[in-house]
Amino acid sequence: MRAPSQNTPRVVSGMRPTGKLHLGHYHGVLKNWVDMQHDYDCFFFIADWHALTTHYETPQGIAESVEELLIDWLAAGVSPSAATLFVQSHVPQHAELHLLLSMMTPLSWLERVPSYKDQKAKLTGRDLTTYGFLGYPLLQAADILIYKAGLVPVGEDQVAHVELTREVARRFNHFYGQEPGFEEVCEQAISKMGKKNAKLYRSMRKAYQEQGDSEALNKARALLEAQQNISIADRDRLFGYLEGISKVILPEPDAKLTKASKMPGIDGQKMSKSYGNTIGLREPADELAKKIKTMPTDPARARRTDPGDPAKCPVWQLHEVYTDEQTHDWVKQGCITAGIGCIDCKQPLIDAVQAELEPIRERARRYENDRAYLQTIIDQGSEAAQEIAAETMAEVIKAMRFSR
Repeated sequence: MRAPSQNTPRVVSGMRPTGKLHLGHYHGVLKNWVDMQHDYDCFFFIADWHALTTHYETPQGIAESVEELLIDWLAAGVSPSAATLFVQSHVPQHAELHLLLSMMTPLSWLERVPSYKDQKAKLTGRDLTTYGFLGYPLLQAADILIYKAGLVPVGEDQVAHVELTREVARRFNHFYGQEPGFEEVCEQAISKMGKKNAKLYRSMRKAYQEQGDSEALNKARALLEAQQNISIADRDRLFGYLEGISKVILPEPDAKLTKASKMPGIDGQKMSKSYGNTIGLREPADELAKKIKTMPTDPARARRTDPGDPAKCPVWQLHEVYTDEQTHDWVKQGCITAGIGCIDCKQPLIDAVQAELEPIRERARRYENDRAYLQTIIDQGSEAAQEIAAETMAEVIKAMRFSR
């Protein structure tokens, strides 16, 4: 088990099991996960408790969706040998930490999360007047903090959730990071670093605390990471000592902005299940071809001989994602001059999407026929996650002096 560090940060991310994944998920999330799993200590979880925040009236479909979601992950290239894959509800420490954090988190912090009002306005067909919906960003915070994650891959619309997590961690550390003789213990730890490093640490700590020098803070953190003469507990204390707080029980994570996905749906809007405009990750070949062939095009092209404008055509948006420059030139020229018809334009797009999805469908078929293997992945991943989560909870309870 690798401990999170500045050099190899732990990454935590999850997805709700609310239905089959589509190309928007693949390009917006899964490709990033596949890239990150080889460079970071990745924990990817199926957020079945989060699914209850909007689907609490119909929980019976969630359990089935858990396996289907895992199949999509594996088919897309997420590997259980490179990342820890698990189910949120199989690690009860998520809920335990969420409960404790809820006791000290101001209500106003949850009410100001931008997505709270936004989702309430959009999901008008659901009853969202529940604590579960209001408090789901705090459950997200617990999901992250229970593993002491260093990085959380998110899109720009989710940065506010990571910031809330940082604030919650900061508040927790302020209340519970105190320990008797903290400064004396820290000074003893500094002396173990050797004269040169101790002097460097003290000067950088002073530069940050007195002048707000963030570069000095980063250098001091890197210095601590490189130390072999101090314990992990002392390192955590010295991280807190740097910033003028006490021992860091729950480290503050950073948001890692993922590559923005510009995946359009088959109607030109953003691809989304709520719009009914998706192409599934395991879309059968005949259905995929049918969806693209029936896509709307530039309204100006009422007849085959009418010229069009690619900028006004949803099909062109998918071409920009899937086909090469040579095809782009052919499409633009043919559309503007009416040299090609809309069916002609769609065929290379169908071929390109099919080429991407066929290996995914093939891998998915293998996993669909080996449910025992899926359960093994879930059991092993959840066990590994629970081991780390239990360590964090032991530290949290000890810091709170909640139990003897």
